[in-house]
Amino acid sequence: MSDLQRYIVEEWVEEYQQGRLARRELLRRIALMAGGVTVAGPMLHSLGLSASSTEIAEAASGSPTLYAQQTGVTVPPSDPAIEAAMITYPRSSGPEPNIGYLARPRGTGPFPGVVVIHENRGLLEHFKDVARRLAKEGYIALAVDLVAPAGGTEKFAADLARATTFLGQTPPAQLVGMLNDAVRRLQEVPGVRRDRIGTLGWCFGGGVVWRLVTQNPGLAAAAPFYGSNPPIEDVPKIRAAVLAVYGELDVRINAGIPAIREAMQRANVVHEIHIYPGADHAFFNDTGQRYKKDAADDAWRRLLGWFQRYLKA
Repeated sequence: MSDLQRYIVEEWVEEYQQGRLARRELLRRIALMAGGVTVAGPMLHSLGLSASSTEIAEAASGSPTLYAQQTGVTVPPSDPAIEAAMITYPRSSGPEPNIGYLARPRGTGPFPGVVVIHENRGLLEHFKDVARRLAKEGYIALAVDLVAPAGGTEKFAADLARATTFLGQTPPAQLVGMLNDAVRRLQEVPGVRRDRIGTLGWCFGGGVVWRLVTQNPGLAAAAPFYGSNPPIEDVPKIRAAVLAVYGELDVRINAGIPAIREAMQRANVVHEIHIYPGADHAFFNDTGQRYKKDAADDAWRRLLGWFQRYLKA
């Protein structure tokens, strides 16, 4: 099991233990990630759980459990101050094109750019909305779809766990390559400030932000929200100013804070770490069950201040 796979399945287990994911759905997802019933058993055991092969097989053959989502749209696509649309652009590591959602302010600029990286279920409406929110604030934002090599998030709309499984099975180097493609695409947009590109991501996307900034020294600012740490030995490669955001109740992710804080201090990385009291993992997502409005609103203000300092200056 890769680091990314473990990150995702541990999140599923956490949701199950907190009563937000049914056991049958957990087993179905584990079987998907494992690639079959045979490997799912040992994977469960490594997570401190157990199930018979019969129970796993029955769950694996079932339909996905659908959970209600709030809408949470803040800036509509029709807002007269912005332009927004789905785009495709070349992918350096394969024949399938990259897919993204580009939102920009109306006008000639110049504007800083931001690569927006989704959570572990792909490019859902919430992340397009964040791109539009950034456009309203004077940024050209490209929300990437890291499920693009498999046809894009929309292809898995009926079962987003399959999109998550694809992401977990994608090598981190391939994900970083796709994000570097996004940086290059942003730099080609008329009116963008090529030397003022930042990145922002949450959950799975927060972890990928960490990996991206260790591999791309051209980024000026980064904001990983409750993302798992990159390889600590890569932290000295970071040149971006990093705003790292966490929720107090997110025990699993917060266990990595001391190591990343110490590594950034040793490497003299410009950074700020903020932990929101009473907030859990995914507190920023206004379409999810763990949304915490006061923390999300303050995190947005803090993020805009950070980008103002390191992208607009």
